Amino acid sequence: MLGALDYATKELVTVTNLTYITAETVCELLTTLAAQSPAIPITLVLDNAKYQHCRLVQDLAASLRIELLFLPSYSPNLNLIERLWKLVKGECLNGKYYETFSSFQGSIEDCLRKVPTEHRDAVTSLITRNFQLFDKEAFLEV
Repeated sequence: MLGALDYATKELVTVTNLTYITAETVCELLTTLAAQSPAIPITLVLDNAKYQHCRLVQDLAASLRIELLFLPSYSPNLNLIERLWKLVKGECLNGKYYETFSSFQGSIEDCLRKVPTEHRDAVTSLITRNFQLFDKEAFLEV
C-alpha cells in the first residue's frame, strides 16, 4: 500500500496492490492526487526509495505539476505518513490473528477508511510538526 496524507485536512489517498510498490504504483498515486486537486499546487514528500527517483516518476510529476520533495535518507521520523502507518499497525497487528490474507487486508482497509471519522483525533495528534528527536530531560540531568 502506498499512501499520501494531506497535512492540513488529514485526507488520505491510497493505492493498493498485492505485490511490490514500484515506480508504476507511485505514478498511479501521482495521477490520483492530480485528478483530485487539479487546481491546487501539490508537494509530495517522499522518502528515498529508488523507484521514486526514476525518470518515469520524475517526468510524470513534472507533467502533472507536482513537486517531489525528498527527505534525507534514513529519516522516517520526518515522514508524516510513517506516523499513520504506526497507527494502522497498532490497530491491525498488535496481538491480532487473521485466518486469511483477505481478512487481514480487510482490517487494514477498514482502519484506513476510519481515518477521517473514528481515528481522526488519533491522526490529528500523530500528524503534527513536532519533530523532537531526543528527550530534553535526558540532556538536562547532566
